[in-house]
Amino acid sequence: MNNQRPVQSKAKNLKKTKPKAKTDSRRAFTPRTRNSRDSNLKKLQQKILKKKPTIKEIVREPTSGGIVFRLTKDKKDIEVLLIQDSKNRWTIPKGHIEPGETAKQTAIREIGEEAGLNHIQVLSWLGKIHFKYRRIDKLVLMTTQIYLVRSLDTTERPTKEKWMNGIKWFSFQDAINVIEYEDIEKLMLIAKKRIRQGEY
Repeated sequence: MNNQRPVQSKAKNLKKTKPKAKTDSRRAFTPRTRNSRDSNLKKLQQKILKKKPTIKEIVREPTSGGIVFRLTKDKKDIEVLLIQDSKNRWTIPKGHIEPGETAKQTAIREIGEEAGLNHIQVLSWLGKIHFKYRRIDKLVLMTTQIYLVRSLDTTERPTKEKWMNGIKWFSFQDAINVIEYEDIEKLMLIAKKRIRQGEY
C-alpha cells in the first residue's frame, strides 16, 4: 500500500505538468513572432521611404492635341473620336510639340499619327490644360494646347497605334461620359456648344 502511493502521485504530477508546459510554450512563442513581423514591416517601410528620391528638377513639357469630330452621314448627329491608352483610359489624340513646330502643326501631326486621319481641318483653339506627374526625381509640368478639329472625310477609318488599346467614334454624350480627364471634358462641352451654334 505504501509502495503504490508514490507511483500514483508521480503519475498525477506528470499529467499536470504536460499541458502546462505546452501552454507556456505557445504563449512564449506567439509574441516573439508578432514582434518580429512588426519589426520587419517597419524596416521595410523605412527602406521604401528612403529609396524614394527627392525632386531634383522641374521639367516643362509643351504638348498639343485636338478634339476631333465629324458629322454623321445624315448630318443630324455629331461624333467625337477618342483613343484608349495602355492603361485603358479614354482620351484625345495629343503629343509633344517637336522643335520648330507650332502647337497647331503638332495637333495635325499627332492626329495623323495616332488616329490615321489625314483629311482634317483645324477650326479653332479651345484652350489649354495642365497636368503634372513625377518621373523618378523629376517633376514634369505638362501644358496641352487643345484645338477643335473636324474630320472632312466621313468614310475615313481611324487606325490605332500599337501602344493603344482602342480607338473609336463616340456620340458626343458618350464621349463626355467616358473621357477620363475633367479638364478635357470641359473643353468638349465648349466644342459642342460651338458646333451646335452652327459655327462650323
